[in-house]
Amino acid sequence: MAEISKRKRIWGWWFFDWSSQPYHSLLVTFVFGPYFAGVAAGYFSGTGLDAQAAAARAQTAWANCLTITGLIIAFGAPLLGAMADVSGRRIPWIFGFSVMYVVGSAALWYTMPDGSNMWLMLSAFGLGFVGAEYALIFINSQLPELGDDSEVGEISGSGFAFGYFGGLISLAIMLLLFVEQPNGKTLIGMDPMFGLDAANQEGTRFVGPFTAGWFALFMVPYFLWVKDDPASVKRGGMGEALRLLGKSISNLRHRVSLATYLGSSMFYRDALNGLYSFGGVYARLVLEWDLIKIGVFGIVSVLASAIFAWIGGKLDRKYGPKPVILIAIWVLIFVCVTVVTMDRTQIYGIALPEGSGLPDMAFFGCGILIGGMGGILQSASRSMMVRHTDPATPVESFGLYGLSGRATAFAAPLLIGIATAATGSARLGVSPIILLFILGLILMRWVKPEGDQSR
Repeated sequence: MAEISKRKRIWGWWFFDWSSQPYHSLLVTFVFGPYFAGVAAGYFSGTGLDAQAAAARAQTAWANCLTITGLIIAFGAPLLGAMADVSGRRIPWIFGFSVMYVVGSAALWYTMPDGSNMWLMLSAFGLGFVGAEYALIFINSQLPELGDDSEVGEISGSGFAFGYFGGLISLAIMLLLFVEQPNGKTLIGMDPMFGLDAANQEGTRFVGPFTAGWFALFMVPYFLWVKDDPASVKRGGMGEALRLLGKSISNLRHRVSLATYLGSSMFYRDALNGLYSFGGVYARLVLEWDLIKIGVFGIVSVLASAIFAWIGGKLDRKYGPKPVILIAIWVLIFVCVTVVTMDRTQIYGIALPEGSGLPDMAFFGCGILIGGMGGILQSASRSMMVRHTDPATPVESFGLYGLSGRATAFAAPLLIGIATAATGSARLGVSPIILLFILGLILMRWVKPEGDQSR
């Protein structure tokens, strides 16, 4: 068999980002999430709740789903990473979790507009989400093998940029050809393709099978060009994996930079995921946008993500990941303050005339910054982790990274759910995200810019 070139291997690795990004762009943030929020709000309104209370209940239901999936991911991520390290095999794990991704997302087709099976559909969403996040742990662990410390930042940034362009194209296809406007037509004035029934929102519900098919198709280059190293295949069991995991966690007390970085990223990545998970829901419930407007907002945001992730990779290579991370967090704190202090009637406490378009313009601006800074933050974070990764156990190291990103993955949705229930407001409910960003910013003080790869 001909040897696979380094360039082809990098392109194969990038195709995971291209393949998986629609789960976040189409399902979590811009199409299914807002669609579910509208379905759930309508369902709760039918039980006698007023519009604001129904919106709050809908946001709480979404938050509970993300809380449960976050707990599952948090408990499983580090052990899976250790198992892969003692066995030396990653591709079989990635394939298995890819199947979960495809099955979970495809099942979302059955989300009925009347909300009659919304709890079952939240379970399907959770299955796909867990598959996507578990697969990502193994994908990230392959980054140190693609280049040296001077290269991985740019490789990571370019991968995110490539992935965001995939998300952009997939979102555009859904808006132009499938998602219905209130008049039953798509953005270009046609009926949803394939004879899908607009009255039952089948065009919008098609987002699940579309996302599944996109992933299955574009993962082909990854599986063709990225292979396990036969020399690294070992024979280790659960006991060895648990010992390796325990040793790595124990060693954290001797590695202040790594420990504080994991703690910092635990908070700020959770906050970022909260922004992604509730951005579209906020637009639907607070600003009362329809799915088409949310989709256009998504296109702008994802385009910004792609451009800024690429720029961030260049800045990472020149200045290192730490200053890039700090700037991105500060900008996102500003965005969160703006979102929490804005609705259709006021912004920053300043009353607006009825029908003002300023909230819409302000939120579009926030979308550009969320997408742009989020892309930079994810790329630079992956690069910073490489600088703290033991070359002998990269999967287990990224399992800890996955744990730090998911150990409190339930925290943002849980806090948002509590705040939403306590205030009865979907707008004020997202305020805990600000605190999580601030905690992450404080802990970055003890992180070494050059990292720490000592064992």
